Amino acid sequence: MAGNTFGTVFRLTTFGESHGTAIGGVIDGCPAGVVISTKFIQGFLDRRKAGQSGTASPRQESDLIEIISGIFENKTTGAPIAFLIKNKDHRPEDYEQLKNAFRPSHADFSWNIKYGIRDYRGGGRSSARETAIRVAAGAVAMHVLKQAGIEITAWVSAIGTVSISKSLTDISPSDIYSNEVRCPDPNAAVQMIEYLEELKTRGDTAGGIINCIIKNAPAGLGEPVFDKLQADLAKAMLSINAVKGFEYGSGFSGSAMKGSEHNDIPEGIYINEAGSAFLKTMTNYSGGIQGGITNGQDIYFRVAFKPVSTLMKDQQTIDNTGQPIILKSRGRHDVCVVPRAVPIVEAMTALVLCDHFLRAKLSRV
Repeated sequence: MAGNTFGTVFRLTTFGESHGTAIGGVIDGCPAGVVISTKFIQGFLDRRKAGQSGTASPRQESDLIEIISGIFENKTTGAPIAFLIKNKDHRPEDYEQLKNAFRPSHADFSWNIKYGIRDYRGGGRSSARETAIRVAAGAVAMHVLKQAGIEITAWVSAIGTVSISKSLTDISPSDIYSNEVRCPDPNAAVQMIEYLEELKTRGDTAGGIINCIIKNAPAGLGEPVFDKLQADLAKAMLSINAVKGFEYGSGFSGSAMKGSEHNDIPEGIYINEAGSAFLKTMTNYSGGIQGGITNGQDIYFRVAFKPVSTLMKDQQTIDNTGQPIILKSRGRHDVCVVPRAVPIVEAMTALVLCDHFLRAKLSRV
């Protein structure tokens, strides 16, 4: 199986299945001497855990990280950083009925046709359980980015038809985790929770949108052709389970604007607190990226998540012989994955930024 490694200089390889013994990862390319807080990594992992609300999966995993190599006396050594997260609350018997069934909108058929065998226990390798490793690796990447003053903040801006009313400039990071849906708008958060609770009683699910903003990214990150920063961000986000869309800057709304409206007019070149030059513009429809390379302005984007495919009610489907069957869902599932996906979006953003930050340093050697 290919495609288990992400990044060019700062590289993450993940392994493990949803209901296997453990999941884990190996980070290569992390600089030596970076001070690492395992408490921060564990706290970041805890934000992703199941069972944190009445509408999240009740699966109870401690998600305790076990660092095997690459960190000594709380500092990176430059060697590969290997770590494990053991699966403890796995119940493969809950999925026995899925052994010969193709669940609607899941990877069951496509996986089976590609490999000729599939782990039907919660999706196996294609399960979102794998994203816990991304979150842990993203926390390590954040330690590297912290040295450059780069800040990454994501939040839920919509669940189903309920949307946030605040603009980007009104967001307070301290408000994001004040409620179970990770929404900094308290009024919208109440409506989102009510909406999800109603869907739960009907055995249905919802999707939503996560916004993310990157502050203090230095100008000059990204490559001008295939490895444009927004292209790598898009790949990172679209590699997350259930993601169906990505837009940055003005996004799709920019296609309806005239060039005279959309152009970001330069006001001057300034030096930030970190001593890096950045271009100040009257507007930021470019989303902080021009020609695939950062210009020092804030980078912002949105990620769209589909509704959870597993419903807690009967669905019509087919078995592996193509015969119609009625699927009776069992197991433990989220009504909406979006709140738990906030740290995943932040983690994948950190992996991309860290990789390009280190690439930029190498290009100037």
